[in-house]
Amino acid sequence: MNRFRLPWRLLWRFLALLGPCLLGQAALANEHARAEEIVQGQCFICHGVDGESSSPIFPRLAGQNEAYVARQLRDYRSGKRVSSAMQPMVAALSDEDFVALGRYFASRPTHLHQVDDSELSQVGAFIYKRGNAFSGVAACAGCHGPNGYGTNNLPRVAGQHAQYTEKQLREFNSRARTNDNMVMHTVASKLTELELKAVASYLSGLK
Repeated sequence: MNRFRLPWRLLWRFLALLGPCLLGQAALANEHARAEEIVQGQCFICHGVDGESSSPIFPRLAGQNEAYVARQLRDYRSGKRVSSAMQPMVAALSDEDFVALGRYFASRPTHLHQVDDSELSQVGAFIYKRGNAFSGVAACAGCHGPNGYGTNNLPRVAGQHAQYTEKQLREFNSRARTNDNMVMHTVASKLTELELKAVASYLSGLK
């Protein structure tokens, strides 16, 4: 009889270790299903099912950092970030929904987009990587990284629509953007019109 006890003990230990993994996978599957439900019911109209937005006035969300997405959605709901379009969309969503949406869009594939003006983009590459020491513009790469991927709490700017990036920089400059303004106002307020458009153009062509 004793010879059959060890395998059963090992089996129970294996099941005890496997159980949390299976529960974790089930929870992630439920979370993903909830995110898809929200995206297909609301978000896809402007941002597309996979985060490739339908218009350059709406941000591309494919590959965007998950914690950043969740925080922006919370800020919309609380009114910290103001948008007449976004407030009604997120009013009934929970913090768990925001986390699910963040993970969903972070998992979407990114795409390479051709820039409209390659020469302007080259100017933008210089400003993004090195800034402008003559006017005090800091290098964007210092916060958003050399490839524009940002961090978990800072936005991915690589591949973003140039028109949307331009709009955000202008709103940071004028303080119309009501969150994340402290650092970005300092940067955006020093950009010339050429530099602003050039950086936006350069970022639109990154993958």
